[in-house]
Amino acid sequence: MEAYNAIFSLKLNEARALIREEKQQNPQNGITVLLDSYVDFFTVLTSDSKNEYEKLKARRSARIDALDGNDKSSPYYLFSQAEVYMQCGLLKGKFGDYMSSANDLKKARNMLRDNMKKYPDFLPSLKSIALIDVVFGALPSSMKSVASFLGMKGNIQTGVNQLEKLRLQIGNTKYSFFKDEVIFFLCYMDIDVLHNKDNYAKLSGYLADMDDKSLLRGYLQGYVASKTAHNDEAIKHLEKLPKGGPYTPLPAVNYLLGNAKLCRMDSDANVFLARYINEYKGMNFIKDSYLKLAYFYLLRGDEAKYQYYLKLVRARGYTVDEKDKQALKEANDSRPDVDLLKARLYFDGGYYAKALAELKDEKVNSFKIPRDKMEFYYRLGRVYERLNKQDEAVANYQKTINMGKGATYYYAANAALSIGSIYEKRRDNKRAASYYKQAIDMKNHEYEKSIEMQAEEGLDRVGK
Repeated sequence: MEAYNAIFSLKLNEARALIREEKQQNPQNGITVLLDSYVDFFTVLTSDSKNEYEKLKARRSARIDALDGNDKSSPYYLFSQAEVYMQCGLLKGKFGDYMSSANDLKKARNMLRDNMKKYPDFLPSLKSIALIDVVFGALPSSMKSVASFLGMKGNIQTGVNQLEKLRLQIGNTKYSFFKDEVIFFLCYMDIDVLHNKDNYAKLSGYLADMDDKSLLRGYLQGYVASKTAHNDEAIKHLEKLPKGGPYTPLPAVNYLLGNAKLCRMDSDANVFLARYINEYKGMNFIKDSYLKLAYFYLLRGDEAKYQYYLKLVRARGYTVDEKDKQALKEANDSRPDVDLLKARLYFDGGYYAKALAELKDEKVNSFKIPRDKMEFYYRLGRVYERLNKQDEAVANYQKTINMGKGATYYYAANAALSIGSIYEKRRDNKRAASYYKQAIDMKNHEYEKSIEMQAEEGLDRVGK
């Protein structure tokens, strides 16, 4: 229990020491093998290290063999093996080993279902079954055929609903120590899979139940706030996170904080973006961080540093993540209009009045290139939507689509997705479906997979 709690506070060295001690005192306790897997899982998540990922993969088979020697009459017998498969499968998906990921997740699901039949009151099985349901429901269309070939299907909303239900169920049971893990997955599902922007209060309430000295809790508070446009709260949470000592290094904090401070136009945003680049050893968001540094200096009129960091976007980092692909594209494109850039950053931070102020005095014909005209309408649509001026939002989104449906920019496709969402909320399912289909039909643009997946989810919801 102590080791598990240390893992979910991101005190991974402390967890390792506790696991070693338990192995010495009780060498027959098979749970230590599962806890070792948890430590490796969070080591990879916090570092994004390919080297650590390869170590975890190499240890999987030996861990399964060790767990197979445990008491077969325990509900933890199948559950612990399924967890090792699931953790490895999730990370394989993160690092692009999709077929192997699907195979591991299939093994995990089969074991968990068998466990549920044998031990229907063993609630931890429900946690992992729900998570796998979300993972397979969230696959892009190009990967769903692979999953179907393996006999694997999922449903995002079913999985999330099960996790929501379990959060309430598990609190007053002997399995209550799993509650932080359920909350951890619920936060990521809500933000990264369901793309909800309006659940800040709900998720903050969930996180309030976690250990207040937990680095994971503080990070999630900052992450949820930053992704739901509560920028001041994000900065507050991230600045007061515990650091050093027993806590595992978490470079992602600097990336989030640098971005949040850039959205607020803080003068020290560059410090945190540079710190992320210097401390992070993984593959993601390096190009994006260099681009944000370029924009930091562009907004301050420092042309030399703007050009310097643009060159670094092109020269360093990787293009695995969509954000980095987008950063490279922007670095090779015409420079952004400063007013549109300010509007974009203010919008991302939730400063909608400031974003609108950057746009309202502009005239579309004052922009010299079609990209900026398209973005102008798109930014107006975004701001009006968040200000609950839906008719104005739809009108500007439609202008974006008219101008940009054949372009490689994401504005038109995301505008169609946004109109679909507006009509879905109005229960006009026919129009919603029409716009979701338009979003899917637009090809060869930025964020294509992400937008297509969200549009497909929308079509499933409206039954078209």
